[in-house]
Amino acid sequence: GKLAMDRGWAINVGGGFHHCSSDKGGGFCAYADITLAIKFLFERVEGVARATIIDLDAHQGNGHERDFLEDRRVYIMDVYNRHIYPGDGYAKRAIKRKVELEWGTEDMEYLQKVELHSEGALNEIRPDIIIYNAGTDILDGDPLGGLAISPQGIIKRDEIIFRAARRRGIPILMVTSGGYQKKTARIIADSILNLHRQGLIGEEAVEGVGPSHVPLMMSKSVSSGATFSGSNGLVVWTEIDSG
Repeated sequence: GKLAMDRGWAINVGGGFHHCSSDKGGGFCAYADITLAIKFLFERVEGVARATIIDLDAHQGNGHERDFLEDRRVYIMDVYNRHIYPGDGYAKRAIKRKVELEWGTEDMEYLQKVELHSEGALNEIRPDIIIYNAGTDILDGDPLGGLAISPQGIIKRDEIIFRAARRRGIPILMVTSGGYQKKTARIIADSILNLHRQGLIGEEAVEGVGPSHVPLMMSKSVSSGATFSGSNGLVVWTEIDSG
């Protein structure tokens, strides 16, 4: 979170535990990293008074929603399959922009809704930081997501969100959240490389942003055997044989 504020963007491929709230775990989520990041920024980083969560995992992000239910500083947009876990009606009260999808939603409808509502959310309230929960369980064939988005659709989705942030000069922190197919790691890698090619992350994306005083950390995805690291604004992705 602090790195995103310092340089305009940050990506953690080990984050996105959006079903865990401050007092309860759930849905493969052991600690509330999104809540913790936002609270850390509010309390310890100057200039952060409002945050927007854009949650595009296939599942409702009920953990952070429960944590920020009464907190007007946090605006939540959530796009999810309405028929699957967790179906948390109480937590839905925290969602300011709710987009419920049907089984098998495909690229065209999905990307139109993502672009329309992300633009609407950021026009409605300008935050000091965007937390982007970029789940890839929307991928066609995912055993838990129930949607039918192509790899190219996921790459385009991430580009839409980063472009919206970049146009407005809003720092963005991306976490990769759910995704339950082996090929997910390659798609995340391709998306990050595309963001770099488009000048949305890397040296080109941080002009006018102060230098970071936080060392870039390496984050490991145990399930995919993949490691992401950054150095001087560049992106490196190494696939490790997890066999």
